[in-house]
Amino acid sequence: AFYGCSGLTSVTIPDSVTTIGYSAFDRCRGLTSVTIGDSVTSIEGYAFASCWKLTSVTIPDSVTSIGNATFAGCEALTSVTIPDSVTSIGTHAFAGCTSLTSVTIGDSVTSIGDSTFADCTSLTSVTIGDSVTSIGESAFARCNSLASVVIPGSVTSIGTYAFLGCSSLKSVSLPESLISIGDGAFSDTGLESVEIPNSVTSIGENAFAETGLTEVAIPNPNTV
Repeated sequence: AFYGCSGLTSVTIPDSVTTIGYSAFDRCRGLTSVTIGDSVTSIEGYAFASCWKLTSVTIPDSVTSIGNATFAGCEALTSVTIPDSVTSIGTHAFAGCTSLTSVTIGDSVTSIGDSTFADCTSLTSVTIGDSVTSIGESAFARCNSLASVVIPGSVTSIGTYAFLGCSSLKSVSLPESLISIGDGAFSDTGLESVEIPNSVTSIGENAFAETGLTEVAIPNPNTV
């Protein structure tokens, strides 16, 4: 609808709107602020992609889905809270948000999609909600400022290259719910120690390759 409107600086979505459509404000590179009305339930793919000057956005509790690459390339976005109303986040939704320092993922999200936060190079803090069961391929790849992450007890799988290249990542807590760790999931990270829980049945190729590991605990090696 407003694709490439580079002179647009501010947007208020009224309460009468229920959906922000595909590429609605894509490449509105002058956009600095967005107010989303409380009736919006869906923000579709690329809706705010490459809005380079967008510094903050409040996602209301009415939103249930965030599409693919919705905020991808929003280089000025510094923080985001995904409310408990959101159940699905698309692939690459926040990829390349290089100023993003903190993320809170609400308790209704069940999966973090492929490359959702890839290349968020300033990301230092992540809170993952207690309903997430899977962390997708390259979900946090190359988030090289991320120093630690707590993975909740709901997660059963960590995808291929999920934390690839997180060079500052020195510690990670793996829950007893975890079943599989994908290929290269923690490769090229700063991990110094890791404890593999008994629940894990598969560890992918190069899952912990090129790390700073000095200590690995596998309580029952026969299970992996």
